[in-house]
Amino acid sequence: MTLTITRDPATMCGEGRYMLGTPANRLFQEDQCLGLLRFGRGVSTPGGGAGWLDDHGRIDPSHGVHTWITCRMAHVYSIAAMLGYPGAEQIAANMVEGLLGRLHDDEHGGWYPALTLQPDGSIDHGTVKECYAHAFVMLAASSAWLAGIPGSRQLLEEAVDTYDRYFWDEAEGMAVDTRDTSMRTIDPYRGINANMHSVEAFLALADATGDEGFRTRAGRVISRVIGWARANNWRIPEHYDQDWNPRLEYNADKKDDQFKPYGATPGHGIEWSRLITQWAISTYGWDPASHMVDSQARPFVDAAQNLFARAVADGWQADGEPGLVYTTDWQGRPVVHDRMHWTIAEGIDASATLYTVTGRDFYRSWYATFERFVDGHLADHEAGSWWHQLDRHNHVLRTVWPGKSDLYHAFQSTIIPFNDPALSIASAVARA
Repeated sequence: MTLTITRDPATMCGEGRYMLGTPANRLFQEDQCLGLLRFGRGVSTPGGGAGWLDDHGRIDPSHGVHTWITCRMAHVYSIAAMLGYPGAEQIAANMVEGLLGRLHDDEHGGWYPALTLQPDGSIDHGTVKECYAHAFVMLAASSAWLAGIPGSRQLLEEAVDTYDRYFWDEAEGMAVDTRDTSMRTIDPYRGINANMHSVEAFLALADATGDEGFRTRAGRVISRVIGWARANNWRIPEHYDQDWNPRLEYNADKKDDQFKPYGATPGHGIEWSRLITQWAISTYGWDPASHMVDSQARPFVDAAQNLFARAVADGWQADGEPGLVYTTDWQGRPVVHDRMHWTIAEGIDASATLYTVTGRDFYRSWYATFERFVDGHLADHEAGSWWHQLDRHNHVLRTVWPGKSDLYHAFQSTIIPFNDPALSIASAVARA
């Protein structure tokens, strides 16, 4: 008698928890999701807004209250409220309260980047207004509105109006990056990171409100980004001058800048690959059964695959250790070797999206690789949440991201793989 084995043993043991499409992986991700939501329950601050969470989920007051973190947590707990997580609606409402209240500049309009308590008891509001933060206000508002959070409609209307008035450049089809507090002066620097999160917000707004003008905007940004990436061997230039000429040597003397690092960022190539795929199939359509995308969508999905392939080829285990390096030079050599948690979360999202759309096992394999890395290196199985920064040997590092500031990237990676890749996460949950 010949024994015939028809099942992959990896799906029958521990490895199955990392494989997309297995019950074990779904349970693993659900456990991660609930653990993250439990970890972040103490994020609310008196007066509204999110505190910066430390290693144990307690607020670290030394970091103040940031608009972008408040928005991210509003987004997370609005989705959690739609999923029925106890107490999520109250947390989301506290975030909206902060965005409508003390984080908002009632004199000049828009939102302060952060509120930081000074030694003399005064509050530092910062000296600029950032497109990055305002894109997140739109994302938070759209998610809160879908969840029925009080005040969310007012926040949504003001967020879109403010962004359109001060940050969107219709002639360029791109967003400017930074203004002064009065909103009168535009900094000549242009950045791709703020535009990436603007695309994320545009797609969320289109799905939530039905206004397809936002999807059209997203496409204009995406087309420019693909052109720049193609010209640089699928490494995306992050920094530009006011005429949108790439500045490839920007911050060469400050290579590990928190928000504007030198060189290419493989994690952003991966993140763009998902957003481009989402935009393409939501704009032109696709057939989930046959993995066939519309002919007009095909060039964009192909570009997304090129971005993903370049990012993992350059960044994964580039220095001999597992993980994605933070940045590389323009030849793909590592510059900053640290591993940031968000790059792996985006890897999970993008590989799941591309696997669902293309059916290629290449992406399912990468999904398992990223999940394995979370379980083995990023997930804090004792205190909860994920470590936000590791060094080149995968030891916890706190130079850029001390503590575990928010849940946004990690939380999304537990939800996006199981929903319609043509829909933004909050709308996918709302419709499901």
